[in-house]
Amino acid sequence: MTRLRALILLALLLISGLSGASAASDEEPAYPSGGKWSLEKDQHAHFPLPLPAYTDPEHAAFEGQDNTLWDKLKRRAVAQHYFNLIATIIFACAILHTFLSGVFKEMAHLHEDRHRKVIEENRRRAVDKPEEDAKDDVSFRAWFFHTLGEVEAVFGIWVIALAGAIVWCHGIAPGDGFMHGIGELQHYLGHDVNYTEPLFVIVIMAIAATRPVIRLSEACVYRVARLFGGTPAAWWFSTLTLTPLLGSFITEPAAMTIAALLLAKRFYSLNPSPTFAYATIGLLFVNISVGGTLTHFAAPPVLMVAERWDWGFSFMLTEFGWKAALGILLSNALYFALFRKQFSNLKDPLSAHDPNQPSRWEEREDPIPPIITTIHLLFLGWTVFMAHYPPLFLGGFLILLGFTEATGHHQNDVKMRTPLLVGCFLAGLVVHGGCQGWWIELLLTTFDNEWILMIGAAVLTAFNDNAAVTYLASQAPQLADAAKYAVVAGAVTGGGLTVIANAPNPAGQAILGRFFKGGVSPAKLALSALLPTVIVGIAFMLL
Repeated sequence: MTRLRALILLALLLISGLSGASAASDEEPAYPSGGKWSLEKDQHAHFPLPLPAYTDPEHAAFEGQDNTLWDKLKRRAVAQHYFNLIATIIFACAILHTFLSGVFKEMAHLHEDRHRKVIEENRRRAVDKPEEDAKDDVSFRAWFFHTLGEVEAVFGIWVIALAGAIVWCHGIAPGDGFMHGIGELQHYLGHDVNYTEPLFVIVIMAIAATRPVIRLSEACVYRVARLFGGTPAAWWFSTLTLTPLLGSFITEPAAMTIAALLLAKRFYSLNPSPTFAYATIGLLFVNISVGGTLTHFAAPPVLMVAERWDWGFSFMLTEFGWKAALGILLSNALYFALFRKQFSNLKDPLSAHDPNQPSRWEEREDPIPPIITTIHLLFLGWTVFMAHYPPLFLGGFLILLGFTEATGHHQNDVKMRTPLLVGCFLAGLVVHGGCQGWWIELLLTTFDNEWILMIGAAVLTAFNDNAAVTYLASQAPQLADAAKYAVVAGAVTGGGLTVIANAPNPAGQAILGRFFKGGVSPAKLALSALLPTVIVGIAFMLL
């Protein structure tokens, strides 16, 4: 397994190097626009059209039409042989697919049960075969529907449809052939899409989930929880308050990983009611999304605009940070009051383990030498500091993997399945999101009312990554300071409404999903996150 992990990371390292390399095209692509439009320096494919290209005077074909929002959307939809519209329809199908993931999982279970009965009747179970390494027959239908039910795989699956649309739309024009469409696909996926964030999330999740980091985080939260009696309620409140704010310094994905693991151990393992379970995960997603706004380098939606808009540490702390902290406290206090009676139904975490059963190796309580914890924190800091340089933080992670093997008796296995699934989810979202700027940027720049911008950004965030929303806003020329604030406030506020709204959310769902029957329901998640979303939004806009 150690060699397998090393090979996986080496492959990711090579991919990051290739994706960051610049390959100059033989000639600059031309647009049917009279010669005024041109690709940006860092863009290699003919699509998506650079946002400045849409600011040209109206095409002659559209002269005489009204210049309303709807007319602008129609013009942009057909700007590239309807590719913009096709890409957005595919993106909408991917979002709809996430809401149907539970249905596909149920279908997978039905096929699994049916297949199990068939192989038992035909005595084709592995236990009935003389070979020692025999395996049960696999049901392809069950596997197929199980794959469709994996939320983390949804956007990756629909990348296949988008790839087909790219080849078809850009390989059928006069003089173009099938290979031209393949070339456009290579340019877009190989050069124009930036995979740094998915790669970073993979690494930071894996490091944050190592035993030394988790034990240190647990000790810090325990000190606070002990002040309030060390009860499950104290653990719940402390985890949902401290770890989101910690995300402003160790990044939101790391904070989400730590918080989800602590909640899994100290809260969800105690079998809370389904309503309480959904309320907690909704609150967690909102708190993590806004908890990274104390600094200018930890939250992806803030990171996208901080340098361009000259937002530093002092600005974020005074304009966003204290409001976010107050919103988190108010939301936690309100949910605590609403569910205070249900805390009495939860067993004390110290007595949840049966003393007659031996503890699992991964749950052992023996101390970890401080030097080992310090080294893990140094690698965590290195990853955060080098977040924009994949070869450097991936190389550091490879060294850390070797260190965990050398100190294996103090470590647990570095599990890569969940981080890799989350990375796949985010990579697919980045690929699709890059083709949605034509309509998101237009909606963000059409309205000048701060409340409309804030609410609009929050709604857009629910259906797209909030970092993509703020990035598109940063490309809009002459955006007023009040509008900039409203867009970012809305983006971070709406980051808990859906799994795709904020980059760390898939990590939380991957860790906590096993505690929800049939997986986390998108509709129930949105409902549970709505109240804290409103509270934080009011804090940002009225204080």
